[in-house]
Amino acid sequence: MADGIMKAEIRKFALQNAVQFNGEANPKSIVGRIMGTFSEARDDPKATMAAISEIVNEVNSLSPEQQTEELKSTAPEMLEKKEHEKKKGLKPLPNAEKGKVIMRFAPSPSGPMHIGHAMTLGVISEYCAMYEGRLIIRIEDTNPENIYPPAYDMIPEEAQWLTNNNVKEVMIQSDRLPIYYKYVEKFLDKDAVYICTCNPEEYKESISKMEPCPCRGLPKEEQAARWKKMLDSKGYKQGDAVARLKTDIKHKNPAMRDFPIARINEAEHPRQGRKYRVWPLMNLSVFTDDIESGMTHTIRGKDHADNAKRQNYMYDYLGKTAPITLFQGRINFEDMQVSCSKTKNLIQEGKYSGWNDIRLPFLAALRRRGYQPDALVKWAASFGVSLNDKKVSAKETFKNINAFNKDIIEPIAKRFFFINDPVKIKIKSAPEQEVELDLHPDNIKGGRKFTTKEDFIITKEDYESLKQGKISRLMDCLNYVREYDSFKFDSIEYEKYKEKGCCSIIHWLPDDEKQIADAEVLMPDKTTIKGKIEKTVKILKEGDIVQLERFGFCRLDSIDNDVYKFWFAHK
Repeated sequence: MADGIMKAEIRKFALQNAVQFNGEANPKSIVGRIMGTFSEARDDPKATMAAISEIVNEVNSLSPEQQTEELKSTAPEMLEKKEHEKKKGLKPLPNAEKGKVIMRFAPSPSGPMHIGHAMTLGVISEYCAMYEGRLIIRIEDTNPENIYPPAYDMIPEEAQWLTNNNVKEVMIQSDRLPIYYKYVEKFLDKDAVYICTCNPEEYKESISKMEPCPCRGLPKEEQAARWKKMLDSKGYKQGDAVARLKTDIKHKNPAMRDFPIARINEAEHPRQGRKYRVWPLMNLSVFTDDIESGMTHTIRGKDHADNAKRQNYMYDYLGKTAPITLFQGRINFEDMQVSCSKTKNLIQEGKYSGWNDIRLPFLAALRRRGYQPDALVKWAASFGVSLNDKKVSAKETFKNINAFNKDIIEPIAKRFFFINDPVKIKIKSAPEQEVELDLHPDNIKGGRKFTTKEDFIITKEDYESLKQGKISRLMDCLNYVREYDSFKFDSIEYEKYKEKGCCSIIHWLPDDEKQIADAEVLMPDKTTIKGKIEKTVKILKEGDIVQLERFGFCRLDSIDNDVYKFWFAHK
């Protein structure tokens, strides 16, 4: 049987574990420490496990604030282990000067932004903030077949939200076609580009043999005439001609040999219609925009390493210096739907209600749930920039984001009682009381007023956990004893519960329609939990983030016919 010293140690470890993991201690994480410290624990493991489980249940019944306060008073040195730096900080940018850094985030408008975009943009935004730099959003829309028109508005708006209005310019590539044409003409003037009209298969065969195609050696005047013919709607047709940059025809990497930089695409563009027929390929548009924007540093996926090398040929032709590039390994998000095209199809099929469906890891949904932009940016910065590929599970991703988000919202989120699956109880002989609780234990004292007597509502789960003949407590209200299916008042003082109580401290509401309201919480799996909430929530406005005690952080999404409808964020 666990003695008082062992029980005290178990409680310390349980409190520490609960503080580290958002209010929920795990008995398994405590067993090894206790067994290793107390020989008597090893002599009777069954009794030890029972003691650990009982104490963990007690600790988990406390609010996160109560857990932290108790640990602070009993074992502050254990609390310090939890308060570690979640963010080590980004490594310095090479050759970066304050006020002179220019970086860009360049998504395709195939859909709005999701958690993967947040990871990349978050790091870029942090660097720009670190160096007081300029952040440009560049929408790369030169492929007419892969465009979702609403994304033109959604991406800039979401980028400004995520970066706290740190975006200085929004650039759309399809608006810049004449600029790309000028750069092709610069290359033509330097005899660095030729217009190839070869059959693709024949060209592929000659380039694989490190032999130039016949078009490569034609004079500059002929190349210029062919370029005009590409631009002319009466000239070459789609597939007839392509502009290629002259490189090393004998390069050991075939991908480096005379790669294309512009082609004819006569498909209608969602933004430009049929205004243009010659479209730049990625290497030309990225190279051009980086020069025109004065880009100093870029972050690119390591799968773009060859493209960076291709673009170096272009920089050399024009005597320009390429921006410093940091390459990022691939991030594979497991258990999460981050494909814009697949998600778009599922929305059209009715499987998701929209981009802000609570089940999706898209920014629209995360924002609606109450996630803060700084939490996402800090999470992104905690990864930094690394060449290593990563597999990231949904569970691990949100565990980390939730910790950053909690740091931000816990100090400001008002507290309320929410009773889901309510059960009515009568505590006989309970005195009439005026109970006032804090809207926030640290920042807003008082503000939640209740008149109580004998009639209360509690959750069905709490009701079923109450033990016979033992002192239990309604949080910050009174102590009572369960006698079969009835309840009897015992005392008011918390000290008596602390001395003799055994069951969880539970939240409650008075069973009085004048003091409660209907509430619903939409959960991450899109189920809805219904219940009662204290009438104090009338002080809230839509969009406010609250903590429903012993339930979790939620955002008030709407008030509909006096029903308070919340979206669940996390515990």
